[in-house]
Amino acid sequence: MEKTYHEKVKIENELKLRAMAKELPRFCQEFFLGTEHTTSSRTRLAYAYDLGIFFSFLHENNPVCRKYDIPNIPISFLDMITPLDIEEYLNYLKVYTKDGVEHTNDERGISRKLASLRSFYNYFFRKQLIRTNPPDLVRTPKLHEKEIIRLDVDEVAMLLDEVESGEKLTPHQLAYHEQTKLRDLALLSLLLGTGIRVSECVGIDIQDLDFKNNGVKVHRKGGAEVIVYFNDEVADALLDYLDIRKETNAVEGHANALFLSMQRKRMSVRSVEKLVKKYAQLVTTVKRITPHKLRSTFGTNLYQETGDIYLVADVLGHKDVNTTRRNYAAQADARRRQAAKMVQLRERGLEP
Repeated sequence: MEKTYHEKVKIENELKLRAMAKELPRFCQEFFLGTEHTTSSRTRLAYAYDLGIFFSFLHENNPVCRKYDIPNIPISFLDMITPLDIEEYLNYLKVYTKDGVEHTNDERGISRKLASLRSFYNYFFRKQLIRTNPPDLVRTPKLHEKEIIRLDVDEVAMLLDEVESGEKLTPHQLAYHEQTKLRDLALLSLLLGTGIRVSECVGIDIQDLDFKNNGVKVHRKGGAEVIVYFNDEVADALLDYLDIRKETNAVEGHANALFLSMQRKRMSVRSVEKLVKKYAQLVTTVKRITPHKLRSTFGTNLYQETGDIYLVADVLGHKDVNTTRRNYAAQADARRRQAAKMVQLRERGLEP
């Protein structure tokens, strides 16, 4: 029986995690095993990546740590780390070079890596395997609100028109346009019409579609399966694409995938990102549009139409409505300003 996309991803992540764990202190393996039932494979992989940077930093900058090969660092060493060490690490993260490549982190990247350290230390602290918890004593970097970058209503229409016509594509791009036009239109219509994540989109199988109810089953972050609904315009685009998709013989192991690449394999997250970038550049050169920005476009439009932040959170799959509220705070402020102008205390133009 063919494994699902999500089963394959889970296996790939597990194999990557095993390889990365060999480069980390041996006690890290206990952390990964201990958090297996409360985290996704993707989250544990992100932990491993962040811990790799942390221990590399310590190995380069801490004289005691330098005495050990990283896999041989004892768990007792964690109690030697101070809050100042953590703060120096966070400062290091702003810009550093690894394997000849320069890396940078903004305040959100630094905040996420601090959160990884807190989870790591909290695990061993609760198990009473260490006495101190320095990351818990370090303040989280202040996160400044970022403007929501999204497509305006006319830009959405222009984007879909460009997919259909291909007028502004290069000659090289046009050579493949007729073969991919219906697929690209269906994929972009689905992203714009539902707000699903790109990882959820590429994981859709043909049998996940339900045209009786205009719904599609997607796997949310954390593994939950939900039905997301779409309108008739999206349904029409999907049905047009399915006519040619069902005639395509996919490569073995990809037979159930809804969206196929030119190589007849399930499209990857990266390939969808490149697709979105290709068409978005034809519509706007100012905004850097990614699949996530299409998700923001849907969320903004839904909030403007309904004013219901809880509905937006539910449809987008946010576990915490405060996440949604932070992202759409500017929209809420604009609605409040508009409401203030609607209330008139005295008729204009009349003498007192």
